[in-house]
Amino acid sequence: MKRAELARLLDHSVLAPEATRRDILAGATLVRDWAIGQYCVQLGWVAVAAEALVGSGALVASVVGFPHGCEPAEVKARAAEIAVRDGACEIDMVIQLGLLKDGAQDAVAADIRAVVRAVPGIGVKAIIEARALSEAEKLLACRIAVDSGVAFVKTSTGFHAAGGALAADVRLMRATVGTAVGVKASGGIRTLADAQAMLEAGANRIGTSASAAILGGLAA
Repeated sequence: MKRAELARLLDHSVLAPEATRRDILAGATLVRDWAIGQYCVQLGWVAVAAEALVGSGALVASVVGFPHGCEPAEVKARAAEIAVRDGACEIDMVIQLGLLKDGAQDAVAADIRAVVRAVPGIGVKAIIEARALSEAEKLLACRIAVDSGVAFVKTSTGFHAAGGALAADVRLMRATVGTAVGVKASGGIRTLADAQAMLEAGANRIGTSASAAILGGLAA
């Protein structure tokens, strides 16, 4: 894969709670300079990121229910609406992990659907926090997400103590969702080898804060 091809598959992220305006603008400059496809920021920074990337071709994404997913569905839905109002073109939402573990499938589905319906025409990624789930729970989370209308399932927030993306989880998620839904690997992906392993396992989007290091490993 050439550098430009990989760059379009990256969601460069600046999600640290202590990130400043300068950090957000530096991330936007990196996205422009490397022709990265997407830039993911916290809700309060969407407007700044969107303005900084006008004319670049990059899409701005934002996170809702992040990083724990415990907010009520209506809160997540409203956050998604605000993000889109401010310029986001994609939404990464954390599902209700506790409800999933309780076996409350209808409630988990309602949580995801609330966000999907709040932003029609916008791609929603369901973050399942795979490392915190059993294999059966991972399968169930993916199936509920697909049935609820998401564009992607996503491995991890990158903020959970259980850890980030594993190629084995990406492989399982891809086998579960098929080819009609995307799989985003995110969390702890910091090198070109990491990214390549996730793509080989079936991911078609990579979330990372180490975009420059990853792309720097490929010839232009």
